[in-house]
Amino acid sequence: MLRLTPSFLPSLVFAFSLAFAPAASHAASAPWLPLGPDGGDARRLVADPRDPTHLYMGTATGWVYESHNAGDSWRRLARLDKRDDLVIDSLVVDKQNPSHLIVGAWVLDRPDGGLYTSNDAGVTWTSQPEMKGESVRAVAASASDPKVLVAGTLKGVFRSEDSGVHWKLISPADSREIHEIQSVAIDPKDTSIIYAGTWHLPWKTTDGGAHWDNIKKGIIDDSDVFSIIVDPVANQTLYASACSGIYKSIDSGLLFKKVQGIPSTARRTRVLLQDPHHPETVFAGTTEGLYRTQDSGATWKRTTGPEIIVNDVFIDARDSHRVLLATDRGGVITSADGGDTFHASNDGFSARQITAVQRDLTHPSTVYVGVVNDKTWGGIFESEDGGQKWSQQSNGLEGRDVFALGQAPGGALIAGTSHGLFRLEPTTHAWHKVEDVPIPVMAALYVSHASPASVRPSVPSSRPAQGGKVPAAKPHAKLAGKRGRRVAAPAKIETRPFDGSVYAIANGDKTLFAATSNGVLASVNDGASWKQVGAVDATEWTRVAANKQLVVAGSLHSAEMSRDAGATWTAMKLPESLTHLSAIAVDSTGAIWLGGREGVFVSSDGGGSWEVPKNLTVHSVNSLYYDESSNRVLVTQAAYANLVFEVQLPQKQVSFIDSGWHLRSAQPLGGHLIGATLFDGMVVQPDGAAPATQAAASAVTPASTSAATSATATTAH
Repeated sequence: MLRLTPSFLPSLVFAFSLAFAPAASHAASAPWLPLGPDGGDARRLVADPRDPTHLYMGTATGWVYESHNAGDSWRRLARLDKRDDLVIDSLVVDKQNPSHLIVGAWVLDRPDGGLYTSNDAGVTWTSQPEMKGESVRAVAASASDPKVLVAGTLKGVFRSEDSGVHWKLISPADSREIHEIQSVAIDPKDTSIIYAGTWHLPWKTTDGGAHWDNIKKGIIDDSDVFSIIVDPVANQTLYASACSGIYKSIDSGLLFKKVQGIPSTARRTRVLLQDPHHPETVFAGTTEGLYRTQDSGATWKRTTGPEIIVNDVFIDARDSHRVLLATDRGGVITSADGGDTFHASNDGFSARQITAVQRDLTHPSTVYVGVVNDKTWGGIFESEDGGQKWSQQSNGLEGRDVFALGQAPGGALIAGTSHGLFRLEPTTHAWHKVEDVPIPVMAALYVSHASPASVRPSVPSSRPAQGGKVPAAKPHAKLAGKRGRRVAAPAKIETRPFDGSVYAIANGDKTLFAATSNGVLASVNDGASWKQVGAVDATEWTRVAANKQLVVAGSLHSAEMSRDAGATWTAMKLPESLTHLSAIAVDSTGAIWLGGREGVFVSSDGGGSWEVPKNLTVHSVNSLYYDESSNRVLVTQAAYANLVFEVQLPQKQVSFIDSGWHLRSAQPLGGHLIGATLFDGMVVQPDGAAPATQAAASAVTPASTSAATSATATTAH
């Protein structure tokens, strides 16, 4: 693979800027450019009826993508309402006016969403007022009259007769049955016949919603109906997919018979699609792969692996052999042989949750990123050319979420996961779990005649006592219990292998540090083995930063520091107004930077006193990064997630850059800044995007309610 030098990377990014960045009146307003890695959750695929190569894709993060080469590559088109929580499972292109699009959206954790319309082929969108806030799970347009549309929501079934301009609830408003609509279908020959699949069996109306009938005969009770399709020619033939299997009716829903041939473990069939050129061929997209029948449901065959979760199936109108799947985590996969084999088709599509970024210390154009929630599709990705191309480097991680990345002084790459620490073996390019990580634990207490609430175990500290010795636990020492009752002390301190979560990794002078669910761990041999430093009974540490011998570790409400590379630790008194600690950095002078809900605080005396940098009025800080090469601190925040603040040292001059994205963190790469987004992969700063002035930075956010606070000298534990 081509390796780019740092001097070549800026020209590469400039070329990207010319090709993809929209015109801007000021360089600071130019949005950063998406870098990948490709993949993520794809939810819906539809085609432009006048151009079969023009496809639209709905996602789980509010984005609508488009492709002009039949899905070989993608580009972001628009984000609905500038929200990242809208799941787009419904997307309709008006056959009479293909520039008119309608999207139905819902929100995962609450009854919210809506209908959105575009009249310029998806460039701009407006929220439909009558459907605002409705959790829209399905939208269908009539084949015989495109002006007629039906939408299924948690409230019930809505209908439009004017191409989506106005909507009316056509299911009974007070119905205890016809609500929580997951799927809808309109008879291809009669717009008054509508089918609705609920979370508890299907329903049908033959008079546009005036009356409804439960069509459940033959279907297992309480079945969630995910998809209903009607044969476009023989409209008395229906297929319905449910959590209990796939059903077929040949009498317009009077009687359903369960389709055989799909294993019971693959019951959640999310979508059904009939080949328009070969009606006897039907695809079933399930939570355990794609199934296909070529004899109208008599027999079925799975054509993908069971690890594929299929959200939608698309068949190219020009060639039925070309089949596209929208999948969880794997994005879009494409087949050219009718579904027998598939390959990834995600160029330009990135819906990754980036949680960790590590620049290679020896190769400036190489960067690693860690992701979460993508199981075997995720883990760690590597780019050797500054983000142009990415390759998955997750062999050995076994689908674990990656929370942190670090690089040892000797060059070894370390991954902190949801279950332990891993080290990349350069010869095999595989990750191996670090087993030499003993974690001290107490032996069980034997309590005699004492209430558990009255007994608090005494845990020996790993830090020296006044006399320089750590008192050993005595196996049979008797402690005075409540009212003179006697209880047994812990017999001994045992160890067990570490399998906890690793939230952050920092590189000290010659030592690696990891903030974990079992305290702070340290390694002096390039991550090959680790030991716990600090208190044995330490709380869950979520942040750690280091510069030479100075190390600072923090939990949500506390922090400790070490001036001797972790040998001894001292408790720090946090700023009085800081309620939640979320970020830590240490600069080259030894100043400690803390970030949290109330902003950024700096101490030059080990936490004895704190100040807020002038003009840095930020809130809900989610990352601090000290850039030693430029002697600056980079700040990102959740409140104004698109902004990156730069504090230039030593004067602490503040400026900011508008990235145009919701960022989790930012750091330099090859003379530019790169950002890890919440849901959209990595992005890179284009050429010419200079920071705004200090005055502008102070005006962009509301005045901070936090003031510089003074803290007394800290005391040791």
